Amino acid sequence: MTNVLRVPKLDLPAILVQQNPQIDLRLDAYETSTRNFLAAVSNYTQHAVTEITKRKNKFHADKKAAAEKAQNIETETTQCKVKEIELISVLDREAEEKKEAEASVAQFRRQLASIKEKCASLDVEIEQHRIVAANLMRERRREHGILNVHAANIMPEMLACEDRLKCWIEGIGPDLTLVRFTHIDPADISREFSLVLDVSEPVIRVPTTTPGLPTLPIILNESSDSNVIIRRVRAAFVELVAQGK
Repeated sequence: MTNVLRVPKLDLPAILVQQNPQIDLRLDAYETSTRNFLAAVSNYTQHAVTEITKRKNKFHADKKAAAEKAQNIETETTQCKVKEIELISVLDREAEEKKEAEASVAQFRRQLASIKEKCASLDVEIEQHRIVAANLMRERRREHGILNVHAANIMPEMLACEDRLKCWIEGIGPDLTLVRFTHIDPADISREFSLVLDVSEPVIRVPTTTPGLPTLPIILNESSDSNVIIRRVRAAFVELVAQGK
């Protein structure tokens, strides 16, 4: 704490009665007090300047930091706006894709419903075909049974006819019948002569004969009756043997 110079009260009448009146102004003390005051003022000023400079520097640093922070915030804000635009674009695209997907799903559902209806209709048709097939199968079994009965009845007669006529007929494939003859060549009664009948079409064809017959096209042109063809082919075999072939 600064010492304050205390000035004593003057006794002016007592001073004036002196032979050489003098007033002690205490200049040394004043000067000392003044120097102390000026030093205190100088210290205060220096401290104030230092504090002001410190605060100024801090203010400028805070201002720079605030400016940098504001710049960073502005940059981040700009980036956020760009990202927001991109996100909006993505959301719009996803919304469009969702709309297209929903339309596709709706179309697939309609197709599925139509397919289910067709399947139900086909199931009904399949069941109807199964019933028809079962009926046909029963009818075929019945016919097969009848044919077996007829075959059993005529088998002895057929075997007797084949042995008497020396002619054997057998199926060798779908719509193909093999007809074999013996007792045509007197020199070798066991020699076989044969032809194959193809009845897959309305007009009967003869794919092959053994041995080959040059007159076969003429025979086929003259008749399409299988019995007639068999008889005429046998006669052609007889003629062929007579010619020494």
